[in-house]
Amino acid sequence: MTTLVVLSVVDVVLLIAGLAFYLWIVGGQLGRVATNLEECAELVRTIKRNAEAIEPGLQQVTRTGGVVAGALPLLYGMAEGIVAGVTYEPAPAEALAHPAPARPAMGRRRTRLHEGVGYDPEKLPV
Repeated sequence: MTTLVVLSVVDVVLLIAGLAFYLWIVGGQLGRVATNLEECAELVRTIKRNAEAIEPGLQQVTRTGGVVAGALPLLYGMAEGIVAGVTYEPAPAEALAHPAPARPAMGRRRTRLHEGVGYDPEKLPV
């Protein structure tokens, strides 16, 4: 019977030692977590302090974005009108069969290279 009591006492002591070791490990981890949370809280305070200076400008940007978003349907309708007005329509097949000769856009072409080298065709001897 005494061996049974001794074994029970040893069992309880081992259980308490295991729990104490577990609590020691968890306590160390919780200490590291607390340190990290403290650093994070300081970072959050810094971010909040920096964001306070940005907030009025952000409200202005939000208002401007609302105005632009309200104008988008009108702008979209205007863009559709522009695109419909300049959409390419191919020429009829008979116009492609006999194309007009190519002509310069400004009429007769005149070069200034002659003037640059001193050549004047009107002053040439005949």
